[in-house]
Amino acid sequence: MFVTPQSMHFADSLPLQSGASLRDYSLSFETYGRLNADRSNAVLICHALNASHHVAGVYAGEDKSEGWWDNMIGPGKALDTEQFFVIGVNNLGSCFGSTGPMHANPDTGRVYGADFPVMTVEDWVNAQARLLDVLGIQTLAAVMGGSLGGMQALSWTLQYPSRVRHAVVVASAPNLTAENIAFNEVARRAIVTDPDFHGGHFYQYGVVPKRGLRIARMIGHITYLSDDVMNEKFGRQLREGIDLRYSTQDVEFQIESYLRHQGDKFAEYFDANTYLLITRALDYFDPARSYGGDLSQALARASCKFLLVSFSTDWRFAPKRSREIVKALLDNRRDVSYAEIDAPHGHDAFLLDDPRYLGVVRAYFDTVAGEVASASVGAQHR
Repeated sequence: MFVTPQSMHFADSLPLQSGASLRDYSLSFETYGRLNADRSNAVLICHALNASHHVAGVYAGEDKSEGWWDNMIGPGKALDTEQFFVIGVNNLGSCFGSTGPMHANPDTGRVYGADFPVMTVEDWVNAQARLLDVLGIQTLAAVMGGSLGGMQALSWTLQYPSRVRHAVVVASAPNLTAENIAFNEVARRAIVTDPDFHGGHFYQYGVVPKRGLRIARMIGHITYLSDDVMNEKFGRQLREGIDLRYSTQDVEFQIESYLRHQGDKFAEYFDANTYLLITRALDYFDPARSYGGDLSQALARASCKFLLVSFSTDWRFAPKRSREIVKALLDNRRDVSYAEIDAPHGHDAFLLDDPRYLGVVRAYFDTVAGEVASASVGAQHR
C-alpha cells in the first residue's frame, strides 16, 4: 500500500488550554482506504510520543518506510482499509511535518524554539477535530491510539462525545503516575542541561543537544521494555569479542551497546523541544482533575462504545490503569470490552505482532464494520 503525506494549513487561531493561541499552522496527515458515500467509515489514529502521521503503508521508492502501525492497519489487516477510511495526523509541536518549535513564528519571523506554546492532549484533539471538519467528516466510526495516542482517543470521547461511535484505547492510562512523571522529568533535565540546548534556542547556534537527547531516549527505552525481555534478549552478555575491561566508561555489556545505539539513532532525527513538549502533555493529561479526582464522574460525558487493551508486563502503563478506565465506564453503564494480553514485551507490546492482540482488534473492528454497513444501508433507504 503506497501512501503520500498531505498537509492542511489553518489561518485561524487555535485557542490553547494554556491561554495562548496558535495561528497560521499546518497539520501533516495521511489517509488510507476510501471514505464511503455517507462518510461514516472514518477511523482516526492518534500517535504516541515519537511517532507521526505515517501510520501505515510505504512511500514509493523508499525501502524500509513502513508506517509505525503497519502491522495493524492496511488491506485485510486488523483495521482493514478495504472497509475503513483511516486518517493519521501528526500532532502540533511534533518534528515530523506539523507546525512545531523548528518552524517560524508568524508574529516574529524567527524560529519558535522554546517560544512554541505548550500543548496538551486536549489541544491536539481540538486541532484534529478542525482537520476532520475540513475533510467533511462529522462523525468517526472509531478513534484509536496506543499509549499517549490512547489518551487522545479517550479525550475525544469527552471533548466531542457526539462525534465518536467507538474508541479503541490501547496500553494507556487515565493519567500518569508519579513514577512516570519522574521518568519524564529526568529525561527533560538531561536535555535542558545539555550545553548545546541554549535555553531551547539551539537552532540559531547551528547545534543540536544530542547528548541530552541520547540520554532521554535511553531512559525512555528502558521503560518501554519488560525485565523479562531485556534478560532474554541481552542478559548479562558482553559485547562480542571483548572480556571484562574493568573500566567505568567503556561499553562492555550488550544492553549498554543497545541503549547507546537507540540513543544515537534518536538524536539524529528527533527534536529536543518536541520531546519536552510531548512529555509535558503526557504529564498534564488528567480528565478527572476537574472532578476532584473522580474518574467515573469525568467519564460520564462519554457516550460511545469502548475497547480497551492492556499487556501484563507493561509496567509503564500497567493493566490496572486500563482497569480504572473500564470501571469508570461501567459505573456509567457504558458499553465496554476489555482484553488483558499476557505478553512478555512490556509497553512496546502495543506495536508488535501478538496474534491474540491483533485478533481482539480485528474482531472488534469487524463489529464496527457491520454497524457502518447497516447504517449505510439504512441511510440509502431513508
